[in-house]
Amino acid sequence: MQIHTVRRGESVWQLARQYGVSVEAIAGVNGLEDPNRLVIGQAVIISTSAGSHTVLPGETLWSISQRYGATLQELAIVNGLSNPALIYPGQIIRIPQPVKPVIEVNGYTEKFNEQGVAITNDIAPYLTYISPFSYRVQPDGSLSALDDAAVIQAAYGQKAAPTMVITNFEDGSFSTAIAHAVLTDQTVQNQLVANILGTMRYKGYMTLNVDFEYVAPAERELYNRFLQRLVYTLHPHGYLVSTALAPKLTGDQKGTLYEAHDYEAHGRIVDFVVLMTYEWGWSGGAPLAVAPLNEVVKVLQYALSVIPPDKIVMGMPLYGYDWTLPYAKGNKWAPSISPQEAVAQAARFGAEIHYDPESQSPYYHYYDEQGHEHVVWYEDARSVQAKFNIVKLFNLRGVSYWVLGVPFPQNWYVLKENFRIKKLL
Repeated sequence: MQIHTVRRGESVWQLARQYGVSVEAIAGVNGLEDPNRLVIGQAVIISTSAGSHTVLPGETLWSISQRYGATLQELAIVNGLSNPALIYPGQIIRIPQPVKPVIEVNGYTEKFNEQGVAITNDIAPYLTYISPFSYRVQPDGSLSALDDAAVIQAAYGQKAAPTMVITNFEDGSFSTAIAHAVLTDQTVQNQLVANILGTMRYKGYMTLNVDFEYVAPAERELYNRFLQRLVYTLHPHGYLVSTALAPKLTGDQKGTLYEAHDYEAHGRIVDFVVLMTYEWGWSGGAPLAVAPLNEVVKVLQYALSVIPPDKIVMGMPLYGYDWTLPYAKGNKWAPSISPQEAVAQAARFGAEIHYDPESQSPYYHYYDEQGHEHVVWYEDARSVQAKFNIVKLFNLRGVSYWVLGVPFPQNWYVLKENFRIKKLL
C-alpha cells in the first residue's frame, strides 16, 4: 500500500499508469464515485501488494525502498545485492512482506435494525468487538431498553464479540446525579449489577464497557470500587470488563470530566481501557482537528506512565466537522461530515486540501453558495496511517472507533494493511 497526495493536473488514469495498477482498483479502494474527478491535496491509496518490482529507468534501490515501505538494507539482503547502487532497468527486485502486529479493534454503533445489521455485516470482519450504544442507567438501577438483538446476531455471524455498553447518559448529556445514585446507594447498585449480569446472559453479550462521564470528583474512589465489584461479578462468568476514559494529561487534571477518571486504578482493575482521544475539535467549539496526533500522543504518554500498554485502546474518530467562519462562541454548532462527504464537498466547491504536519490531519477552506467561508477538518488515509504508526510505536492493545455507519472506506483498507485483527470467536 502507498498513499499518494494528488497534485495539480493529476488524474486516476495517470496514477494507474504511474503505479501499474488499474483505474478500477484505485477507485474501489478509495470509494471514488467519480474516478475522473480528483481534488488537489486529496489522499489516494494505491494498492501495491506485489511481492516483486520491475526496475524502471531512473529508479534507485532507495526510491524503491521508499515506494514499498522497506529499508534499503532489507532490499539489499533479500535480493543478495552486495552493491545496492548497481541495479538496472528490467531487473526484478523482491519486496519483503512485513509481519503485521495483532491488535484488538472496537467499534461503537448507534445504528440498529436493518441499517445496523447492514453496517455490522460490512464492518464487523474488521472488529474484535462491536458495541451497541448504549444501555442508559436509571436512578433506580434499572436499564433503558435497547433494540439490539439483530445487531448482536449479525455480530456473531461476523465473529465480532458483542459488547454491552452502560452509560449515565440522560436527556442529551451525561448525568452526574445518575452516577451519584449508583455509586452511593447500595440498593441501587445491587439492582444495577444484577440487571447488567441478567442482560448480558439473556442478550448474549461477551464483554462490558462502562462509560460513566462527569462523575463527581468526590466519588472517584466509589467509582473505582464499583468497577472492582463489576470485575468480581463478571469475571467468573467469563466476561471481560472495560471502561471509557476522558483524555487526561496528568493524574490531577482539574474538571468534572477528568477528576473521577483514575487512570492508574482503571488500568489495575479492568481488563482494558478505551481512551476517548477525540473531540479536540468538536461541534460546539472552535475549528480544530478532531483528533490532532500531537495532542493524542500527550494523552498516551501520560496513560502509559500508569497503565500497561497491552491494556490501552486508543480512540479514533470516523468523522470530521464543517465550521462556518468567523467562529464565535455561541454560533450555530458545526455539522459533522464523513471523510467521503468532505472530499466530495471539496471537489464541488473547488477547494484545495491541505495537510497539517503538527496535528497530522487534513483540512480545507471553501465558500458556500451564500458567500460564507467554511473550514473543514476531517480524517483521511494519511491521518489514519499516522495514528496506526503510534499504535505500533507504543505497542498498544488496539483502537476503538466512534462511530460506525460513517462512510470511510480508506480507514478499513489501511487498518487491514497494517494489522491482523484479533478475534475472540
